[in-house]
Amino acid sequence: MTTEATLIEKIRRAIPSRPGGFLRLGIGDDAAVLRSFTRGRPARGVLSDWVFTSDSFLEGVHFLPSRHPSRAVGYKALARALSDIAAMGAVPRVFLLNLAFPQKLTGSWLDQFLGGMARAARNFRVVLAGGDISQFPFVAISIAVLGEVPAGKAVKRSGARPGDLLFVSGTLGAAQLGLELILRQGKPTGSLLRSPALQTHLFPNPRLELGAWLADRGLVSAMIDTSDGFSTDLARLCQASRVGVRVWADRLPGVQVPLGLRRKGLSSLELALHGGEDYELVFAVPSRLARRIPSSHRGVRLTQVGEFVRGREVRLIDSVDRASKLAPRGWDHFR
Repeated sequence: MTTEATLIEKIRRAIPSRPGGFLRLGIGDDAAVLRSFTRGRPARGVLSDWVFTSDSFLEGVHFLPSRHPSRAVGYKALARALSDIAAMGAVPRVFLLNLAFPQKLTGSWLDQFLGGMARAARNFRVVLAGGDISQFPFVAISIAVLGEVPAGKAVKRSGARPGDLLFVSGTLGAAQLGLELILRQGKPTGSLLRSPALQTHLFPNPRLELGAWLADRGLVSAMIDTSDGFSTDLARLCQASRVGVRVWADRLPGVQVPLGLRRKGLSSLELALHGGEDYELVFAVPSRLARRIPSSHRGVRLTQVGEFVRGREVRLIDSVDRASKLAPRGWDHFR
């Protein structure tokens, strides 16, 4: 079966992307890491590495014009790209915006879109450096972000080791719950647009401060963000680190599901495991450093939810210690 991961590997094998020299870390992580060079040689006194990533946000794939307000589209398009920077422990500096859209949207829709993106840029202290604009039958957004991290401190997916502890930030499943509400209730307006149930889905908060704090203090051995769902992104981290993991189901910080949706089959655990677009951080902490991880950081809850083990199996442990395979059932463009 063709999956997103197999296609990325196909691209990696076909096009040169081998780390070395200027390129410190290439394809396979949340972002690339670049080292400053001068006339073909490493720059003297380098204090920082550059972290570079890109992200697409497409009509009909990532958002629905009939359901998602344009200001939320603008905000989220930038915020989700910044989440990759957070997962590397970096601080965003500038971004490029490539925007294609129909002629009919050049008025109010574009004004609201730009207002939402401007709000995100102010909130996360990142500056627009340029890009490209074109006319197209539907909305297609591509954003590239350049961030900065102290030299050698970028956090990769591949550093987790058996015995490390698994932590997650915030609450899992909130964004998927927000999507379910929108699909059932239509485009939100007024007070509904500001309701807590929809904020994570419409206006996500990438964990930039937390990621930089963890990286700067050397508290984590590996990290990834939950863009595609906890089960899928955890599997990617384990694959990159060549480890297995045991996840304790009753410790997962799941969202509270309204009774009406529970009656229709939505469960807090399923949303926490497989719901995408929370943009929380999943990270591995060496056991000797676990005491230095607080229960929260600047209002963001940090929860230990498992432990890494030898092998490659990702297991879910229930309340009576029964283990079952945790399959990656989050978002995959090609599955």
